[in-house]
Amino acid sequence: MSAEIQSTSLPMAPVRHAVRRHWDENLLAWLIAAITLLPLAVVLVSLLQPQTDIWAHLTAFVLPDLLLNTVWLLLGVGVGSLLLGVSLAWLTAIYDFPGRKHFGWALALPLAMPAYVLAFVQIGLYDFTGPLQTLIRELWGDSRWVPAIRSRAGVILTLTLALYPYVYLLARNAFQTQGRRALEAAASLGLSRRQGFWRVALPMARPWLVGGVTLALMECLADFGTVATFNYDTFTTAIYKAWFSLFNLTAASQLASLLVLAVLVLALLEQHVRGDKRYTSAGRLSQMRPERLRGWRAALAVCACLLVLGLAFLIPLVQLLWWAQSVAAEQLDLRYFGFIGRSLLLSAGAAGLVVLIALALAYAVRRKSGLGVRLAARLATLGYAVPGTVLAVGVFIPIAWLDNRLIETVRTLGWGEPTQLIKGTLAVMLLAYIARFLAVAFEPTQSAMQRITASQEEAAASMGLGRRAVLRRIHLPMLRGGLFTAALMVFVDVMKEMPITLMTRPFGWDTLSVRVFEMTSEGQWEMAALPAVAIVLAGLIPVILLALHTEKQA
Repeated sequence: MSAEIQSTSLPMAPVRHAVRRHWDENLLAWLIAAITLLPLAVVLVSLLQPQTDIWAHLTAFVLPDLLLNTVWLLLGVGVGSLLLGVSLAWLTAIYDFPGRKHFGWALALPLAMPAYVLAFVQIGLYDFTGPLQTLIRELWGDSRWVPAIRSRAGVILTLTLALYPYVYLLARNAFQTQGRRALEAAASLGLSRRQGFWRVALPMARPWLVGGVTLALMECLADFGTVATFNYDTFTTAIYKAWFSLFNLTAASQLASLLVLAVLVLALLEQHVRGDKRYTSAGRLSQMRPERLRGWRAALAVCACLLVLGLAFLIPLVQLLWWAQSVAAEQLDLRYFGFIGRSLLLSAGAAGLVVLIALALAYAVRRKSGLGVRLAARLATLGYAVPGTVLAVGVFIPIAWLDNRLIETVRTLGWGEPTQLIKGTLAVMLLAYIARFLAVAFEPTQSAMQRITASQEEAAASMGLGRRAVLRRIHLPMLRGGLFTAALMVFVDVMKEMPITLMTRPFGWDTLSVRVFEMTSEGQWEMAALPAVAIVLAGLIPVILLALHTEKQA
């Protein structure tokens, strides 16, 4: 009997080990998801605790203008980015003209220039005192007929030029991966090339177009620096003013909750528009040679690409460099190098931390791909769709509550009279960065993880390697490329990030983006140029890599 009991109890050890491992992976995934879910929950809970006086003030004096401005902004940027992105994508994917291959990747370069940088350059160039209107007055004596750049149309134009590459890249990929057989099929049905575009190619590209426009609109909702530069009030600027001008964190939280609801509605609308349709592509082998444009048509195509690229990137970059060289001798001092050092340190530290957490989440998903872990991974990466101002508020409120409890405890124990322990430190900013940019690091990390086959792990296990040894000797070497890509993307995103840095930074921790905000707030465009150039140059690296990678796949 004892032998029978002993024989039946032996398998329980591996079972207990498997259950414990399953629990550990689920717990790890949900702890990581909590970094994003907690700020969102804090913000949304404020809707359940409305303060009548605050809502009365917001409804009477704030919300009408905010809603009107936001709706106009979304409509204008959505339509503008769709028209620019689709037309340029179709032109460079289907037709051949001088410089087409260069324009194919160059038209993605505006992604390297943050919208808030483009905003102050546009104002500096096209405002009444700018070089364009000054030249017009010298030549014709009057420039009052020039449309004002400081207007709703100016904000829409600036954000459209900054965000159209989201639509352009996805639409171009759609037109290329579908191949030109769609046009062949349309021609076989007696349709012209123009009819083939409207009735075949464009409907087939709808999932890509919806995705690109949604990304552009989410970035539009999340934008803070551009609308602040134009003094165009939206939810992001209202949240900032409620916190730092009115010192009312509750009002900021309730405004943030409305912005979260707007983002969720936009995401649900995108899913509804896409529906459950599936689209297949004809593949590279089916691609026909692009149609060659000649004469005035080729010249028109080149001019169209140059016009958009010039307005969105080349002219602003030249103006930035001109301003930067004019003030470099004055600005390049120890204080400015402090901005650079803090930006690099913060970006590198955040990139390393975010990539480490993304690796842990990807590893948990790989080890246990159950519904619970996959749901946790999905929720953990929602932060990229949430505006930075919302995450800043959502992270700061629980941190402030915890900080107050710790201060009370320290004072009760007689250990001193601190004014703050956690808030006002880098920890708050790093938590907000993790919630915001975990998706950026998780996608390339998980893609690299999926390239590691089960047979490779089984071979390592057969050689007696444990889980840690497999991770160190098999996974990490094979993940090096994906982890590098993830770290680079997070590094650049943190370098460009303005609202989180501005709203949660410790005292004296000014970075390049904060310097740009401070100088543009005072209308000192030349002084903002030097830090802006550094941010743009850092942003060029991943954009060029992305564009070249897209060209190789084409």
